[in-house]
Amino acid sequence: MSYRIIKEKLAAKESILLDGGIGTEVLRRGIRWRQHGIEDAPDVIRNIHVDYLEAGVDVLTTHTFNLTKRNFINFFRDAEHMSLIGPVGLPTKAMELCHTAVSLAKEALAQTGKAETIPLAGSIGPVMHLFRPDLSPSKDDCLTHHSECVEILSDCGVDFIFFEGMNNIREAQAALQAAAGFDLPVWMSFVPGMDGNLLNGESLSDAADLARGNGAEAVLVSAGNIPMIKKSLPNIINGSPCGAKAIIGRYSPPSWKPDFYPRFEDTDEVSPEKYAQEVNNWMDQGVQIVGGSSGTTPEHIRAVRGIMG
Repeated sequence: MSYRIIKEKLAAKESILLDGGIGTEVLRRGIRWRQHGIEDAPDVIRNIHVDYLEAGVDVLTTHTFNLTKRNFINFFRDAEHMSLIGPVGLPTKAMELCHTAVSLAKEALAQTGKAETIPLAGSIGPVMHLFRPDLSPSKDDCLTHHSECVEILSDCGVDFIFFEGMNNIREAQAALQAAAGFDLPVWMSFVPGMDGNLLNGESLSDAADLARGNGAEAVLVSAGNIPMIKKSLPNIINGSPCGAKAIIGRYSPPSWKPDFYPRFEDTDEVSPEKYAQEVNNWMDQGVQIVGGSSGTTPEHIRAVRGIMG
């Protein structure tokens, strides 16, 4: 029912507000980002979701970006190596954490009385590093990985699948193929480079066309800073549902390893009010779906809601 509301808004060309950073918000609240904070600080994760809901989002996103078995295997040579010297239960740890993450989001929806009106987007990141398209494996490996991720989130009861941060066309195609086997709507976002195309130099316009032609109901750009997002918008705006959400600040040092504790710095460079002004400019150009990537906070999203009305 809740996704139907979003689908009607998309068809009516109404603006849709997404949430902002979750992993970086965990860090901002003083939690070391071990296992996404899900085991050590579930109340903090739930509260972050509640804060975004109270800020006025139209869609809530699960804290499952990069929460995959592959992400754990990356500590080892391969799955067999992990089974030999890794901790007992690690092969199924990501699946268990995904279930918990989705449950925390659902609890936030229930707590705020929005379970029937706000859809839950199941977030899935790229197989390897967000900013390293050169590490992306073969299409078959991507298909296996993404099929497993979609199945887990589907079993958890998300309302739609949100592939976030795709950085090359081959993996994007594999992800969409994986999702085609499930009865769930799909959105997809791409990471832009400084030239407005994909990070690996492929055409963002071609990637957006491929996504739309293979079932994506909305195409976005994300995980770039404001200048990158601004440069990329002409390559995704074509009258069909599209969106944008930018990064504020930077990781120091950068890492998405689940047991690594990065800092996120310089987030005060873009105030909530300034971010809302930038978002307003995007909407003036035809962007329908807006939100925030890493470094944005519930305050940024509340400011965006203020200009959206």
